[in-house]
Amino acid sequence: MLFNDGTLSELQAEAAASNLDLQAAVARIEESRAQLGLARAAQAPQLAAEAGYARSAQSEYAPLARLGAPTTASSAWQLGLQAGWELDLWGHLRQLGVAADARLQASGYGAQAVRISVAGDIARTYLLLRGAQAQLALAGQQRAIAADLVRLAESRRRHGVATRFEAAAARAEVAVTDARRAQLKQQRDALMNALALLLGQAPRELDARLFDGAGPPPMPRELPIGVASELASQRPDILRADAQLRAALADIGAAEADFYPRIRLTGSLGLQASALSDLGDWGARRYSLGPSLYLPLFDGGRLQSQLALTQARHRTAAITYQQTVLNAWHEVDDALGAHVAERERHTQLTLAVAQQQAALDVARRAWQEGTADFTAVLVAQRTLIAGQAMLSECATAAALSVVALYRALGAGWSDALAEAPVRGKP
Repeated sequence: MLFNDGTLSELQAEAAASNLDLQAAVARIEESRAQLGLARAAQAPQLAAEAGYARSAQSEYAPLARLGAPTTASSAWQLGLQAGWELDLWGHLRQLGVAADARLQASGYGAQAVRISVAGDIARTYLLLRGAQAQLALAGQQRAIAADLVRLAESRRRHGVATRFEAAAARAEVAVTDARRAQLKQQRDALMNALALLLGQAPRELDARLFDGAGPPPMPRELPIGVASELASQRPDILRADAQLRAALADIGAAEADFYPRIRLTGSLGLQASALSDLGDWGARRYSLGPSLYLPLFDGGRLQSQLALTQARHRTAAITYQQTVLNAWHEVDDALGAHVAERERHTQLTLAVAQQQAALDVARRAWQEGTADFTAVLVAQRTLIAGQAMLSECATAAALSVVALYRALGAGWSDALAEAPVRGKP
């Protein structure tokens, strides 16, 4: 893991087994694999055993009975094998198999896309949680500073060196900080519940593990980004769109082959007798063998419409592929730009906060010495509070830009999720 955060790694590993979206994606792979099995089975010879018994009698008023056929009851026993095989001279069944195989691959890439999405959602929610907890800790420090200023202002007022305005302003600062803390606590609780949902757990299930946060993980010093053009081509959504395009092309081939004759070889071999004891006689044998030809002559335009449908779906799949690739380039470019900007912003805000802290120290000393008004301290404190909040938010945003970058590149996120076995992976 780039962030080297043990808790985040644990959450990713648990999500690999418990996330419901990922389980549904695996189920879709199994469904596609079954469809491929059906398509391949249609190409193979078919062999079936048959056995039967029937006892029947003809009505005395039946036409054959009036011609002299017997009306007494009789039995019929039969036992044998039936076989059939479509020659598939024009590739109808083969193209259906190619389409099913491509759709299985698309399902596998779809599962990979879900895996990356789930990992990214967990990382993003976790970073937002740590950011909210860092903001909450900062708000606690700010309240302590504001409370000290209240005590100091009250003491100065009692000694006649301060006004009621200064004490009231300090108490107002405490109230504003308490309101901010209440809002941050609600955000923290909502984010912990969001992580529990991603892991398929009940609300408040992760509170004990996540309640005490140590702030956002440190930013990685280097990002093994590589060549964006190569990594973007590994995005599962691009590979899935490509597989869907190949499946649509194979559907066109199957629809075109449907216009040509379909030849099927059929045969049967078995025994048939009116008494069970006669089935062992050589004379009870029966067999049939021969080809059958199916040639569509008129179907009301069904085949033409089916071909037009597959061609339209192919054009749609081609447009979807182009759109997916274009969207991928934009996401990669935007994510790279955002990451560079957030790193630069973090550097500048760090310098700003250091200067704001120095300004507050100077203003506080001047106020204590009686050479400055309390308003200067209040302004300096508010400026520092705003700067610290911006720095904390920037640290979270910088970490989130890493998540967005790796999601855009489609290179995966969590080692646990990347190595987790997917039962239906093609």
